[in-house]
Amino acid sequence: MERRIERVTVRRRGRFSATVAGLLAAGLAVGGCGAGNDASTVDRSARETGRTAPAAPDGAGSANPDGAREDVRPSAAPAPDYLSTFALDVDTASYGYARRTLTEGRLPDPATVRPEEFVNSFRPDYPRPSDNGFSVTLDGARADRDGWSLVRVGLATRAADRKGERPPAALTFVVDVSGSMDEPGRLDLVRESLGLLTDELRDDDSIALVTFSDTAETRLPMTRVGEARGRIREVVNSLVTSSSTNVEAGVRTGYDVAVDGHRKGATNRVVLLSDALANTGATEAETILERIDAERAKYGITLFGVGVGSEFGDAFMERLADRGDGQTTYVSTSAQARKVFVDQLPAHVELRARDAKAQVSFDRRTVEKFRLIGYENRAVADEDFRNDKVDGGEVGAGHTVTALYAVRTRPGANGPVATATVRWLDPATRAPHERSGTVGTAGLTADIWGGGHDSLQLTAISAYFADTLRGGGLPGAPGLPALAERAESIAGRSGSAVVRELAEAVRQADRLLGRSEGPGRSPDGEPTREGELTSGDPYS
Repeated sequence: MERRIERVTVRRRGRFSATVAGLLAAGLAVGGCGAGNDASTVDRSARETGRTAPAAPDGAGSANPDGAREDVRPSAAPAPDYLSTFALDVDTASYGYARRTLTEGRLPDPATVRPEEFVNSFRPDYPRPSDNGFSVTLDGARADRDGWSLVRVGLATRAADRKGERPPAALTFVVDVSGSMDEPGRLDLVRESLGLLTDELRDDDSIALVTFSDTAETRLPMTRVGEARGRIREVVNSLVTSSSTNVEAGVRTGYDVAVDGHRKGATNRVVLLSDALANTGATEAETILERIDAERAKYGITLFGVGVGSEFGDAFMERLADRGDGQTTYVSTSAQARKVFVDQLPAHVELRARDAKAQVSFDRRTVEKFRLIGYENRAVADEDFRNDKVDGGEVGAGHTVTALYAVRTRPGANGPVATATVRWLDPATRAPHERSGTVGTAGLTADIWGGGHDSLQLTAISAYFADTLRGGGLPGAPGLPALAERAESIAGRSGSAVVRELAEAVRQADRLLGRSEGPGRSPDGEPTREGELTSGDPYS
């Protein structure tokens, strides 16, 4: 269902972001604690309370045997302007494509930079739940001397057991074979990716393959992998390019095949591999979006978009995936293709949540202002948080989702700062579930750049980097050279190649910008576009 909400700094979910998109960033688990250990993290669970997420007076709750804490009924719900609600997002395309753009000596268009995709390109070591729900972790630290802190909301699902039981997958691959895919690193990378995946899927999984250029063709109907691996590889290896790009024909035919081959009880998904540079057919997306939305609602068929190519229709691909309750990523190298098609896609076939949303409630007694960093096109009306007819995000096994807020606390205030609640539907039964966590002022006392906080620092570096590429404005931004140095230090301690790639991307951006100072800020040093927390203020 399309969002029907417009805010000062948030746009409707599914709205075009712009025309560039990001890159796959390999998942990373960086050890480190959140800054401040005093009452900074609580995992609480609640089932179907039917009310607004509370800002609990002191994080109080009754412990259960798993160490989680059951939600408690507040005396009154918080005012609407103290709520921030969004659909969960596990996309990473914006960061990846921005990084490729930088390596080619170009700055990404600021309008195409989505900070949440930079942040979620790295996987913090949040605690994992023992069940099929979410863990909820809140932490934070001081960002500057003017009362601003960064508050991180971390959600995580239990990883899949590669050898354990899981529902079978029915995957329909829709492959762009138009002329633009003839560039090195496009169709050849798609062939390599599909070959890798063929080796990873189980005998009981099913694959179908549709190709499109000016028209679409079914190259392989829905087929059990079992004894057909050789046939699948032959079809994949025979792919060649031709003609123009009719994404409409490809998606329409792909969904026809997916519906014909629909398997009850399986994870049914369309995987679109394309540069998304549509130039034939319904290039404005509305016709395609209607079809995707209908099949998602009726059959539960979701869309996973994989972008390729030095020129990539980011906004087009993202909008398709948003309507299909799916996600987007981007690959430009064999290593990235292996990460997606060997390490991620087979494991993520097992869903943990459908229509997942998060709502963060800030306490007016301690919080003066706040700003959600990114998630502009994932906004959900606060009153729709528990409206299960309003779709959220699909989250697979082993995923992490991070949301970062800039929060200005009131001088001298002590007590609770924020309560985050995640709500999702069980993929099999559609039963709703919720789980919550809290953070207070005692958890925000440490300096974010102090020692021992690599995980939180990496989140901050990613967010500050993205914000700088968009024009700056977040409080406490240390400037690109300092961000690069801190990323390099984390890479040295963790041995992480992907964090070292982040450091190099930040350096390259600094060189291209031709400056070494921090990002632009408003005259008083506060972030631009944030709202005062007063009655009737539309900002959340």
